[in-house]
Amino acid sequence: MSTSKLSGGLRQRKKAQTRLAIRREAFRLFDERGFADTTVEQIAAAADISPRTFYRYFNAKEAVLICDQSGPIVDAMLKAPRDLSPVAAYRHAVNAYFGSLTDEEREDAIIGQHMLYSVPEARGLLYSEYVHMIDLMADALVVRPKAPSDAAECRVIAGAIVGVLMAASDNTPLPEDALARSLDILAEKLHR
Repeated sequence: MSTSKLSGGLRQRKKAQTRLAIRREAFRLFDERGFADTTVEQIAAAADISPRTFYRYFNAKEAVLICDQSGPIVDAMLKAPRDLSPVAAYRHAVNAYFGSLTDEEREDAIIGQHMLYSVPEARGLLYSEYVHMIDLMADALVVRPKAPSDAAECRVIAGAIVGVLMAASDNTPLPEDALARSLDILAEKLHR
């Protein structure tokens, strides 16, 4: 393996560790002081970084609550076996994503999502994240072999999948079983 690949891997791990440390300190402060009474400066100080560094990782205080699952799940969807339908490819991607989480990452995701659902200021961000996931997924579906070639149809299928995710996950962090059952229903209804 080349030195650049090693340093890229190390760099990515350090970024992930810093991101996790920022989220942890933010969660702790939100729990102690409340979301509204916690500032970015306080989070940065607790995480032993500058506010400027905070903004390199998160564009707003509310963004700390987002687990950033969309990119990895859509990437896994693109890598799913080519013979899978769009819904089956998404299920495969979700299983791969959940299966790859360490205990620490799983705990972080659950805490963040619990707070995300309970902080009114973050609801708009959650909506934006769902729309972003629809965009990413629609683009990914265009290259899947069993997906329609029409961009509008891909967007509708992506919207249906994300709608199922929204219905299964509202106030339920990492809803693996509920999501699996809901995806079964969607797959059955799409193939009638």
